[in-house]
Amino acid sequence: MLRTSILVWGLSLLGVACSPAAPPPPEPVPAPVPSATAAPFDAQAVAKRLIIVDGHIDLPHRLRKGMKDGKISVDVTVPTDEGDFDWPRAHAGGLDAPFMSIYVPAKYQKEGGAKAVADQLIDIVEGIAEQAPDKFVLAPTVADVRRAFAEGKIALPMGIENGAAIEGDLTNLKHFHDRGVRYITLTHSEDNDICDSSYAETHTHNGLSELGKQVVRVMNELGIMIDVSHISDDAFWQVMELSRTPVIASHSSCRHFTPGFERNIADDMIERVADGDGVVMINYGSTFVTAEARAWSNAYWEARKGFADEKGLAMEHPEVDAFAEKYKQEHPLPFASVTDVADHIEHVIEVAGIDHVGLGSDFDGVGDSLPRGLEDPSKLPNLLAELHRRGRTDVDLEKIAGENLLRVWAAIEAYAEQRKPAASASR
Repeated sequence: MLRTSILVWGLSLLGVACSPAAPPPPEPVPAPVPSATAAPFDAQAVAKRLIIVDGHIDLPHRLRKGMKDGKISVDVTVPTDEGDFDWPRAHAGGLDAPFMSIYVPAKYQKEGGAKAVADQLIDIVEGIAEQAPDKFVLAPTVADVRRAFAEGKIALPMGIENGAAIEGDLTNLKHFHDRGVRYITLTHSEDNDICDSSYAETHTHNGLSELGKQVVRVMNELGIMIDVSHISDDAFWQVMELSRTPVIASHSSCRHFTPGFERNIADDMIERVADGDGVVMINYGSTFVTAEARAWSNAYWEARKGFADEKGLAMEHPEVDAFAEKYKQEHPLPFASVTDVADHIEHVIEVAGIDHVGLGSDFDGVGDSLPRGLEDPSKLPNLLAELHRRGRTDVDLEKIAGENLLRVWAAIEAYAEQRKPAASASR
């Protein structure tokens, strides 16, 4: 007892407070163990619950190529033998708003008729909706997309691929807006009168032409999204300087994984799109996704062109096609996978954040090069499951699937609504 008193007295001299001994701490409560019966992630159910938007599907071009006697010969309300998109596969995978690509091949820039081709393709999309109003509906507004989703229908918004369709006349921008077009990819595989192409080495305008600068302004005023897929880097930076609204890359993957491939989008460009509150929508084609498939594509086209030049034939000649098929059999394409596509989505998130990435498959546009496990819209749940496996929450998946693009589209609608008097005065 004396020793205890001396200890207390000594501690008090040192300024240490002495109090009765505290009770022992409670035993730690073990963390709850997840139930073995917890429901697994149901990717199919999630795909049905979310609004899934696809920035680019080339169905209209596919149907136009197959027309007979001026009429569509393929019924996409039932399973189709060829191509990637039809209602059963889209419905099974939960695809709700596939942007129908109004694709105008570059040859019509030279031959003429680009606007007529675009109008014909729009007619085809309208025909799909008229043929099956219980399954498809045109969707020129964000509200139309949400209404279609609530009614269990697939919305069909439209975007023109290749601004050559306006044929150098700014009034044709309003014509196409009136017909329901809500984005325009400024060019395609060659320089046109608006801007330079990422695929061309000519650099006709060193970016945008004077017409192209006016096109950017009028598209902003009308409420047409500017699509920077396919355009040259110079054209991209000039668009970003001029545009007063967010831009989209409707079907571009990350150049980080395919160094030197200008058709994909570089990290500083992804950051710039995000700075303007835009969205990069990932292309699924294997040759856009992995360096290995990209190298295969370069070798394939070099071999095809070499054969055509040696024989003095056009690249589309049947003999060249036969050579190409044999080449593919002897040198199979190294297909990408669902995980490779997820890598691109995650990369955009890492560079720019969760609010600036979306989906832009290029179904019916990249031929037999789609990743294993993502060959058509019915396989979309596989991608959602892979993203969930990587820790993506339901809110993340909702943004990636479609809400990011719908946010951008709504902002562009709002800007155009505010600018209506100016738009009317400028035309």
